[in-house]
Amino acid sequence: MYVTNQPDFLNFVLRGTTALLPPELLAFTQSIEKKYGRNRSFEITKGPRTLDIDILLYGNEQITTPELIIPHPGIKERAFVLLPLLDIDPELKLPGENEALAEYLKKNCEKQGIYQISPSII
Repeated sequence: MYVTNQPDFLNFVLRGTTALLPPELLAFTQSIEKKYGRNRSFEITKGPRTLDIDILLYGNEQITTPELIIPHPGIKERAFVLLPLLDIDPELKLPGENEALAEYLKKNCEKQGIYQISPSII
């Protein structure tokens, strides 16, 4: 979206459960990114990266710290996040909001150059 001169990338959303608290989950996901070659000190902000794991939601919690914001602040404007998220739960609403996320897909995300592929292609 922001840096458009970059290779295509795959994006998916995973729903799961964890005993980790949000800061612990963030540390865990960042350790995975590092294991797969991510080096934040050499990246262009919002540009290409080897792996990017975002925590979109954490139950119904709303968290704002310098390190972590949940719900993820970009959810409503990114079709590449909304489409797979809505595949999991088409009626999903963000904590503390009344409008379904599907409405943001219609309002904010037209013509973003994304397309869905079959999982068998991956």
